[in-house]
Parts: sequence; structure tokens; C-alpha cells
Amino acid sequence: MKRTIAISLLSLLVTLFAGAQTAVYEDASQPLERRIDDALSRMTLQEKVGLCHAWGKFYSGGVPRLGIPGLWMSDGPHGVRAEMDWNEWRNAGWTTDSCTAFPSLTCLAATWNPQMAERYGRAIGEEAAYRGKNVLLGPGVNIYRTPLNGRNFEYMGEDPVLSATMCVPYIQGVQSQGVACCVKHYALNNQETHRWHINVECSERALRELYLPAFRAAVERGKVWSLMGAYNKIRGTHASHNAYTLNEILKKEWGFDGAVVSDWDATHNMREAALGGLDIEMGTSQRRDKGISAKDFTFDESYLGNDFLAALQRGELPESVVDEKARRVLRLIFRTAMNPNRKHGNQDYAAHSAVARQIADEGIVLLQNRKALPLKGHRLLIVGDNAVRKLTEGGGSSELKVQHETSVLAAMQAEFGADRVKFAQGYLPGRNDYEREHSVAQHVTDSLREQAVSMAREADYVIVVGGLNKNKFQDTEDADRKTYDLPFGQPELIEALARVNKNIVVVLMSGNAVAMPWADRVGAVLQAWYLGSETGPAVVDVLTGRVNPSGRLPFSIPVKLEDCAAHSFGAEAYPGDGKTVMYKEDVLVGYRWHDTKHIAPRFPFGHGLSYTTFRYGKATVQKQGDDITVTVPVKNTGSVAGKEVVQLYVGEDRPTVLRPQKELKAFQKVLIEPGETQNVTLRLTPSEDFAFYDESSRSWQANRGTYTLYIGASSGDIRQQLKFNF
Repeated sequence: MKRTIAISLLSLLVTLFAGAQTAVYEDASQPLERRIDDALSRMTLQEKVGLCHAWGKFYSGGVPRLGIPGLWMSDGPHGVRAEMDWNEWRNAGWTTDSCTAFPSLTCLAATWNPQMAERYGRAIGEEAAYRGKNVLLGPGVNIYRTPLNGRNFEYMGEDPVLSATMCVPYIQGVQSQGVACCVKHYALNNQETHRWHINVECSERALRELYLPAFRAAVERGKVWSLMGAYNKIRGTHASHNAYTLNEILKKEWGFDGAVVSDWDATHNMREAALGGLDIEMGTSQRRDKGISAKDFTFDESYLGNDFLAALQRGELPESVVDEKARRVLRLIFRTAMNPNRKHGNQDYAAHSAVARQIADEGIVLLQNRKALPLKGHRLLIVGDNAVRKLTEGGGSSELKVQHETSVLAAMQAEFGADRVKFAQGYLPGRNDYEREHSVAQHVTDSLREQAVSMAREADYVIVVGGLNKNKFQDTEDADRKTYDLPFGQPELIEALARVNKNIVVVLMSGNAVAMPWADRVGAVLQAWYLGSETGPAVVDVLTGRVNPSGRLPFSIPVKLEDCAAHSFGAEAYPGDGKTVMYKEDVLVGYRWHDTKHIAPRFPFGHGLSYTTFRYGKATVQKQGDDITVTVPVKNTGSVAGKEVVQLYVGEDRPTVLRPQKELKAFQKVLIEPGETQNVTLRLTPSEDFAFYDESSRSWQANRGTYTLYIGASSGDIRQQLKFNF
């Protein structure tokens, strides 16, 4: 007995002495991997497993015994979401959790300006850090495959080069504040219909050439610290624990050293989750397979909780499996929550709103202008629900509780005076509801249209502020659109207004393309996206000419839905049969389809007008080692300063496999003063930019031969072509 007491006292003294020393994992001056090794060596098996699943709706655990904090996550990517209840999908009711609403990522992509992406990321990172968040769930980089996808507004368009180029500085900006980005939704999450279980069958070429490059850039160039798995299946296995895409491609090929986080409720199987590359399971709220309902569910009942621990204890899984996951989670914690250089952040609404407005100003796209803009009239009529609606609400996980949001009507009245700016509702979308669709009686719709038409007769300009919203079956999570047409009777409204007033300007708020059969009967069309807190002022900036529009489309706008590749092969290609969707268009998505199949869009990818004009001079090509430099002089031939986006596409003249006519490979946005000429330089690396993914050799191949370099202002406005022999 005395011997046992003596040994216990000795053990206690050893423990106390060891605790008095600074542990390696606590010393931020030590190399990161050494800190991780030290922490792992001190952890029990239960503590390692505890790192691998959520302990709250937006919280994953740390190691309390060792003083290692957990991770606080927040939805993004357009603002830091309001605080949620610990384990309920409802607002917690705080009064200190308002945010700045930044423009949607479609708008950011439409700036074609990586500097805007870095400013966006830095500003939202500052707010996330101030709110105590360690992980911001964004940006989204899924490719725009169909204009019906309800979640396209969260993504960056149809082209992998544009998406990759714009997501990298966003990530770098956020992570400069010590907050991790969690790039999403990996991968092939291109529709919301059947998203929980749809199995995507896609060729390896399309996967590698279209759907993965932005994720790869986020990892290899952006050095992103975390990544979110998608809901859908990929070739029969759920994306959040798909061994091929997560282990083989993401972690082995690309060298991703961060943590893979499941989308909420996207985990379905313990063994697949353990071996398929998932590191942190989030959002699991019940276990139907074990008969555990949501009200009885506790977080250790997650797939990577008790079941995972038991399998490890029984020896069914080696401890190296949990060590690998714990290592990645610890790396994420040390980079964020335990990073001594982590910024404190700030919630400077004025400064962040200025950033939001600058991005909005650069992202608005002037699609059409028949001398209707800039505004010159005195009596203005604003028509449409989106002129007064809060468009930061709804849409699913991207909903925001904003510090302020200025509407178009309020901004127009502030600019011109309430006596000169009248308002007509024009149409109603039904009640604000993001879970179910509501209808409006036809007599109400007819009455609102008649009132707007009557008022339009007396106006110098009629500005229709319409588009979509974030209600069910509009631009929203968990539901795709039902139709390509504008909803709520807007086409009939625009046609009726055009019959009584020739100066009609249509401002479209949406994250998706819409049918525009009325386009030839209106003076101007603006694609204004969802612009966030500074919606109204940014729209006024462009309408008045205070800002010369410089946005360019990040996706094509087809004339009709059937002109879109995904919709040209029938239901099997979209939305699928409820179980599987086949990507039959293969590598021909967006402008690649329009160009190769000679189907003219209404507005092409990269399109956008200005209040000035630009002339392209003779381009020159130089080869320097392994690189090609293309230089083109661009002159502003108008009377106001403007920004032009010079785009460089590449096409192989005699391909050995199906290839698009041309593909975007480089672009640059430049500000040019009136009468000024600037030399725009674009660079290519043929071994990369001329390559396609060869499925037989499972490698990238660039054929020797002749290639055409297309220089233009959009995919449909090519100013000159150059031949290059590789």
C-alpha cells in the first residue's frame, strides 16, 4: 500500500514538473509539423476522435485537457452569417452579429479583376476575425453548367480559368487575417435538384478540364487551409467521403495539407468517412441507421464519433487513420485559433461598405445600350419589387443579417429628389418564403401592371428593377429554378411598358441568366447581380455615368434554354432521373458549346459594354523559352476614361480529340484614359495552356501543331487571330 502511494506521488510530481514546461505544441516559434507531432503524442485515442466531428452546429471540438481550442465556423461567402443556435437551424437572436453584405460571387467574377477579389477577401476576413470565426465557409467555385441551378449566384461562372484566377486572391485575402477559407463544394455540385443523393457521371476529361481546375488553383496557388465536400455522389460514392477525389486527387496529386470538412449532413457511412478522406464531419443531426432521431442525437453519435472510436478500439481500423485526420485538424487549429499572429479583425462598416461598392461598381454588366444610358431625363419612374426588396435575405446558407442595405429606390430618390423619382410596384413575387412557393392572384398582377403602365406614360425614363430573388425556386439553396423565363409576370410587364414609353431601362438582379425575348424593345439592359449593402448606390453610379461600366459576363446568356449544352440532351443530362445525371455535353460547357456547335447566344461569355469605345491595334507574339508573350495595343477612342478586359483564347487547329473551338487562357483588365493607348501583355505556357487531359495515359498532353490565338473583348467579339506553331 505504501509503495503504491509512493509511486502515485512520484507520478504526480513528474506530471506537475512536465506541466511546468512549455509544451512544444504551445510554442508558436516551433516548426508547425513539430508542434503537431508533439500534440498528437499527448492525446488519447478518444481525444483524437473528438477532433473529427462537430460538437455544435458550427463548432468542432478541440482538446480541452491540453488547452487546444476547437474551431468556430461561419457560413459565407458574401458576408459573415448571423449567429445560430447551438444545434438548431435558427437565428440565435444576438444584437451584435450584423455584417457588411458584399456582392455575390457572380458579381465578383464579373469584375474580371483579381485585385477586387483580394480586397473582398481581406475585408470579409476582417469581419470574420472580429466575430471570432476560425473558418469561413467559402468561396464557392463550382462551374455554371445550367442557368437553372439555384446556387449559381454563389459561384464564379462557367469558365475554369476565370474561376481559378478570381478565387485565389479571395482566399489569400481571407487567410491573411488568420481565418481559413473552406473552398466549396468539392466536386460536381452543379445542381440543387436531387442534390442530397444525385450520382454524377462525368468523363475524366470534363472533370479535370472544367470542374476541378478552380479547386486545384485554390490548393496549389491559394494554399487554402480547408475544403468542403459536396452532397452529391461522384461515380457512385458520396463526394464528402469519396476516396478518389479526396485521397487520390486532392491530397496525393495536389498535395493538399488542410482539413476536409463535410457539408452539413453530407456524411452517410462510417467506414467510407474513415477511409475516404473526410477529416471533420459537420451537420450530422440524426442516425436513421441506428434509430437515433434528431431530438435524441448527441454529437458523439456522429459517424466519426462513437462508431469510429469503437472500430479503432477493436482494431478494425488502424490508429494511423485517426492520426492522419487529427494531424490535419490540428494543422488547421494551429493556423487559425492558435495562431499568435492572427489578426483581431474589425467591423468597420464604412470601410467595408466602400469595398463592397467598389466591387459592385466594377461587376455590373451593361449588356445592351441604345443611347438610353447614362440617364438624361428629369422625370423618372422606378418599377419593380427588386427596387425595394432586401436581397440579402434568403437563399439558404448565404442569408445575411446586414448592418444596412440601401435599395435602388432610396438611392435614386437621394440622387435626384423624391419629387422627380416615382415608384410603381409593377409585380409581386408572393410572400418572402425560402421553403415554399406562393402565388399571387391574377387580378392583383393585372392591377399592378396597369398602374405601372399608366404612370410610365408621364415619365422620361422607366427603370424596371426586376430579375429573380432568393425565394423558393429562384436563386436559392436546395432548389433549382423551374423555368428560364423571368418570373412573376415580368416579361408581360416589360412588354406593356415598352408600348407606352421608348426609354425603358431594365436592371436585372439575379445570379443567373434569364430569357430576354423583350430585349429588342428596351433601350438598355443592366445585369446587376445581388450587390449587397451598397446595392442602390452602385446601380445609381452606373445609371448616371458616375461610374463607367466595366463588368463582363462570367457566363453565356443563351437565347433559349435548349441552347444550353446541359439542356440539349434531354432529362438524362439535366436534372437526371432522380438517381443519376449524365454530363453528356462532356467538355463543351457554356461558350465552348456555343462556339463549337455554332449556336449564337443572346450575350456571349465575356461580354460587357462601356460608355466609351476601344480600338485594338495589331498584336505581336514572342516566344521566350517555354513561354509565349502576346502584346496588343488598346486605345480608348471615346471621351471618358474606361476599363477594358482584353481576353486571350486558344484553339487547336487539328485536334486529335474533341476540343472546343477556343478556350479562355489569359485576360487583363486595364484602365485607359481618353485618347490613351496601352500595351496589354498576356502570357501563355504552351505545355499547360495548349494541353488537354488524355484519359488513356491519365496525364496532360499538348499536341505539336498549329494553334490559333484569339484576341477579343468577349468570346463572341474576337478582334484578331494569330497562328502559332507549337
